[in-house]
Amino acid sequence: MTTYAVILAAGEGTRMRSTRPKPLHVMCGLPMVIHVVAALRDVAPARTIVVTGHAADEVRGEVSTRAPEWARVAFARQEAQLGTGDAARAGLEGLEPLAGPELDDTSTVVVMPGDTPLLRPATVAALVEEHEKSGNAATLLTAHVDDPFGYGRVLRGREDRVVGVVEERDATPEQRAIAEVNTSIYAFRRDLLGPALRRIENRNSQREYYLTDVVGVLAGMGHRVGSHTAPAAEVTGVNDRWQLALAERELRARTNREWLLRGVTMYDPRQTFIDVTVAIGRDVTLLPGTILQGATAIGDGCEIGPDTRLVDTTVGDGARVEQTVARGATVGAGAVVGPYAHLAEGDAVADGAVTGAFYDGRATGGRGT
Repeated sequence: MTTYAVILAAGEGTRMRSTRPKPLHVMCGLPMVIHVVAALRDVAPARTIVVTGHAADEVRGEVSTRAPEWARVAFARQEAQLGTGDAARAGLEGLEPLAGPELDDTSTVVVMPGDTPLLRPATVAALVEEHEKSGNAATLLTAHVDDPFGYGRVLRGREDRVVGVVEERDATPEQRAIAEVNTSIYAFRRDLLGPALRRIENRNSQREYYLTDVVGVLAGMGHRVGSHTAPAAEVTGVNDRWQLALAERELRARTNREWLLRGVTMYDPRQTFIDVTVAIGRDVTLLPGTILQGATAIGDGCEIGPDTRLVDTTVGDGARVEQTVARGATVGAGAVVGPYAHLAEGDAVADGAVTGAFYDGRATGGRGT
């Protein structure tokens, strides 16, 4: 069965207190929304529609540049900020002319926000599998949290079926006591999503069209609505700088663990910072205070650190780089750089060279040193 995706990235994100659109705030080397796109990897969407609104041209330009090719990203625009339901409608309308005859009635449409960067591909794949196996009209990704404040609560009826979602601000005290929350990540049957979106209203405290109301509409029409439970840590949204910092800490821990399991040595992973865009070879040792960013590539058998920051820098096999700052530079195989070296854009340290202390590539000609 064909799967499509709609990512809602139209909001301004006022709580970020930034001129940068919220979906473009960077985590571990990539804009937040690109981490969301990456979570679709295991479902291999035939098309991914990113819905833009605030700073649409900026978001579109960055996503076009950074999104993986397999996601087949296209764009739709929400002209006015009328809520998540209206944004989903814009995404669905943007999808239909692109998908062509492949967009049959039973196609699955995954709808997700652009601010859940910790979501794992396996979790999205499990949601889609549950949705298609059960024949649901909609399947919610839910989570059980200790403090559900701010989340929509999942309402269940007979036979434990999902009958609706109520937002925090519209919930009764009894409903606010529910610990199962909606993550705003869904799988829908395509032919039922459009009609349900047309039936939702904006009779709520925000005067917005809530995508969550589609759940109640479908259940009220007699359609089956199901759920799949995800770990709470994966589905936490990012709405301010504090939440961004917490999410980045978690993502960095995952990244470091992956490199450790691949055979990289870290004296202290808590003091080692690696972007997801970095490449590292075999038998590399990273000392505390190492920061690897951008398109940095570390060859086999290198020792990096302590207190070293490399940005878009290539380090050859067997090199040692300590207490150094480098940006856009090249370090040859077997070279020894530092301590207290500085390499600027275009600087190159030759194979086997030893720079000595306080080396400045700009002062010494840089290239071929």
